[in-house]
Amino acid sequence: MTARVDSATEIDVPAGPAHHDGGVAQAAPPSPRRRRGAGWGARLEIALMVGPALIVFLGLVIFPVVMAAYYGFFSWKGYGPPTDFIGFRNYVTILQDPAFQEAVLHNFTIVVLSLVLQGPAAFLLALLLNRRMRGQSIIRVLIFVPYVIAEVVVGTGWSLMLQTNGAVNDLLEKMGLGFLAQDWLSNPDLAIWTLMGIITWKYIGFAVILFLAGLQGIPEELNEAAAIDGASFWQIQRHITLPLMGPTLRIWAFLSIIGSLQLFDLVYIIWGQYVASTAGTSTMATYMVSEGRNAGNFGYGNAVAVVLFVISLVVALVYQRFVLRRDTEGAITGDQKKGRFQR
Repeated sequence: MTARVDSATEIDVPAGPAHHDGGVAQAAPPSPRRRRGAGWGARLEIALMVGPALIVFLGLVIFPVVMAAYYGFFSWKGYGPPTDFIGFRNYVTILQDPAFQEAVLHNFTIVVLSLVLQGPAAFLLALLLNRRMRGQSIIRVLIFVPYVIAEVVVGTGWSLMLQTNGAVNDLLEKMGLGFLAQDWLSNPDLAIWTLMGIITWKYIGFAVILFLAGLQGIPEELNEAAAIDGASFWQIQRHITLPLMGPTLRIWAFLSIIGSLQLFDLVYIIWGQYVASTAGTSTMATYMVSEGRNAGNFGYGNAVAVVLFVISLVVALVYQRFVLRRDTEGAITGDQKKGRFQR
């Protein structure tokens, strides 16, 4: 039926049962109708959007891990179908091998030193570059340049400069500091620190750029209000900047931890497969290559890859559970945590 509002406007009201209340006719609200096919259309849209990424993830991540786990149960030379089934012997050998245990220790040492050395240095540089100064853009570029240089170039260059007759010792001799010249690559007491110096030089630019992006998101009004209240520069950084930079710092730390656990290219290029173990810079990845592919035992190498994957996965899950979780909980209400939606 049609309800007339005024002489110029008419509103079409769907016909339906009506009842009278005080002499005024009111139409009952129409019953909701579910549109057929809307659910299938939404599912199809999700499938089209997620499908390609899911196929790539399954094909390039999950499938190789499954196949590596499968080959790890065999004594396989890398060609032909694996037939010599040995069960968990490869995995037992890996966990009992002192060389692998040293490699694991080196990886976690690199994890700790990366967080301790790169984090504070990158944060201080970010604070410096976040202020207006001459040549600010040039300094940012120079700090970021090592990060974009290929690891092969970085490893080759540093391996040549750090040799006993390389450019570093020669420069020290010309500066009258010849007593500081060292065997930077082969000395077990110095090699790990040499590696950390190269890693810090290589990756600190990424941390600085990431921290600068986080600093740009902090309202300047907060710092100005704290300064008016009498807070010093370092008090502002401690009580305002650091808490607000928490999510950025935790993301950087996560990336640094995973990268340190999977470190391979710089160590393999600079120290090689033989010097790395004697110099104390071997990692799980270099151990995998030297004891697997280079030794012609691809089944053992696949087993090492699986162990490396499991260690990285466990560390990532634990970090996400106890550290990164606080960054996602802030956007979830108490009712949503219990599976209910507030209305």
